[in-house]
Amino acid sequence: MQYKQPKQLQAVILDWAGTVVDFGSFAPTQIFVEAFAEFGVAVSLEEARGPMGMGKWDHIRTLCDIPAIAERYRAAFGRLPSDDDVTAIYERFMPLQIEKIGLHSALIPGALEAIATLREDGLKIGTCSGYPAVVMAKVVEMARENGYLPDHVVATDEVPNGRPHPAQSLANVIALGISDVAACVKVDDTWPGILEGRSAGMWTVALTCSGNALGLTYEQFKALPKDKLDAERARIGQMFEPSRPHYLIDTIAELPAVIEDINKRLARGEMPQAS
Repeated sequence: MQYKQPKQLQAVILDWAGTVVDFGSFAPTQIFVEAFAEFGVAVSLEEARGPMGMGKWDHIRTLCDIPAIAERYRAAFGRLPSDDDVTAIYERFMPLQIEKIGLHSALIPGALEAIATLREDGLKIGTCSGYPAVVMAKVVEMARENGYLPDHVVATDEVPNGRPHPAQSLANVIALGISDVAACVKVDDTWPGILEGRSAGMWTVALTCSGNALGLTYEQFKALPKDKLDAERARIGQMFEPSRPHYLIDTIAELPAVIEDINKRLARGEMPQAS
């Protein structure tokens, strides 16, 4: 049997916070700050945003490995943070996250309309997140109440390795019955999420303004002067460059046009791995 390249997309794999819900990705970042504070260690919102997209335990481990934060931990406890210390912070992070996730559960403007357009084009909607399953259950429930229900959900603790590994995206491919990874698009607002899609052999779309990279509310984003917004887009584009996204767009509202363009490229025989 001869291999045949896909000629049309079959699925979109969407991230959650900063992509479909929680404009500015505030739910996870603010809780990291609060969890560390309960251990007497100051972490800024900017620092907390740095490893966004990873599984939450890995995110905390990465924060603890930042020299400045490690020194603050040493000042408080007389030692550098071990994996057991990371687990202790994670175990405080989890109930805080579950308690406060509802404060940042609103759908991103234009998300429902964009997803409806994708479904009309016959695309399946898979999802994955840096959230563990216990948090995802609440996120999915609130999204359902707001009119959004994807075809499949994969939490970070439901696979052997979270982002930037490809496991979550590939779990969606299997569950959705997709015939070729090149017929999938991974959409994310973080570099680990884009690397996840790249490693899975998919097309990738990075969101520059709705998520962690810009870190503003929707109202703050809309109020930015054009020159400031252009400068932020350029900064964020440079930040994403090493992960090599195929496309950069402001928010998910612009995704249908990207899907149309990718379908044209597939029809011409282009493949995501080659670009």
